[in-house]
Amino acid sequence: MYSPRAPVGAFLACSALLLVVAGTVLVRGQSGSATPAAAEAPPAPPPPPQPHWNADTLHQLLAAVDASADEGLRPKDYQRGVLAGFLKQGGAVSAIEQTADTAAKALAHDYIDGRIKNPARFDWHIEHSPAQLVTLDVDIANAVNGGRLTDYIKGLLPTDPRYAALRQAYADTPATEHLRRDAIRASMERWRWMPRVLGDDYIWVNIPTYKLQLYRGGQVKAEHVVVVGAPKTPTPQLSANVGHIIVNPWWTLPPTVLREGKKYSPARGYVWQKIGGKMFIRQKPGPMNALGRMKIDMPNAWAIYLHDTPAKSGFAQPMRALSHGCIRVQNIPSLASELYDPAAIDTALETYTMKSLPMQATLPVYIVYFTAAPDADSKVVTYGDPYDRDARMIAALDGVKYHPPAKPKPPLPKAEAESVTVNRAVDEPERAQP
Repeated sequence: MYSPRAPVGAFLACSALLLVVAGTVLVRGQSGSATPAAAEAPPAPPPPPQPHWNADTLHQLLAAVDASADEGLRPKDYQRGVLAGFLKQGGAVSAIEQTADTAAKALAHDYIDGRIKNPARFDWHIEHSPAQLVTLDVDIANAVNGGRLTDYIKGLLPTDPRYAALRQAYADTPATEHLRRDAIRASMERWRWMPRVLGDDYIWVNIPTYKLQLYRGGQVKAEHVVVVGAPKTPTPQLSANVGHIIVNPWWTLPPTVLREGKKYSPARGYVWQKIGGKMFIRQKPGPMNALGRMKIDMPNAWAIYLHDTPAKSGFAQPMRALSHGCIRVQNIPSLASELYDPAAIDTALETYTMKSLPMQATLPVYIVYFTAAPDADSKVVTYGDPYDRDARMIAALDGVKYHPPAKPKPPLPKAEAESVTVNRAVDEPERAQP
């Protein structure tokens, strides 16, 4: 006999079976409505590997610590004495594991990112966020457990040939040549602050050399003499990308110039302009413009750029730390013609009308501070330290307090000097001649 309830019951039974098979369980909430239960949590990831030290890997670590001296660092900062003493006396490896972990991590960190913390206190603002720091613990554990700790730690150092040249020069310099060794040590530390990949094409400005170099394909294509920031208005170390080449630029006077309190005559092209609700003094393009005929713009937080100048005499001075911070480049139209269509540069220079030429490809600029650097023949030369930074850096590397040298007393006025001489002659009896 036909019953209309049978199909409904069968349908409900099948539906319940499907729900069970699908793994969905309905629960009744406080409102009486059915809600799905929380899905099953995924399995927890496996714990990160831990280093398992043994006598062989401890010897590898000690060798790596000793090798840090070749990089201008101090092995004693990486538990050298404790590690050497343990390996000499022997004992349970478990007693030294924590010390070994600490030493390996500290050495690896300093190779990757430099020993000195906060390079910005030395006006160094070149971005360097190495990925190796994120995976440092895991990488060390894998290197220890794989028996390749020595190669791993050595591979964290800069691979640029200029760093290798500094290392060799440091090894070849006698310990008695303190100033040269300090310049090399400080420069090696700065290299550890640098990005590991610079690219094949870039502009390189090394402040102590007072030179700009254009690299193409990893080789120096052109070189220009530059004037950099004076010690009171130093050029910061930074990296940026060239944005535009501006021919016949306007010059907006920065606060460092305005504080000098000079008068800016309209006869020399100075005008007041309101920009963004604020008043600025600007100088029109022209033969007297402080930026000369050209500005190579590279947007950055410090408003630093490369530019021409009508004051060419500064390029002939041996000490060229003279500007308010920006970098004056000798024969900058030649540099611009290396970066952009030379015909377009020449056409823009035919008038004093401002012309902005956008770069078509990314070109990094690195403004650096290496008081020791290899020359064209790969021979390391030490330069001056116009901003007096090396001594403070060496103190920071060695973990000691920096004591600036005493400033020499200014000479006494003539009348006062003669008075001092007379008083000494009265107070001190004449000594017998030998």
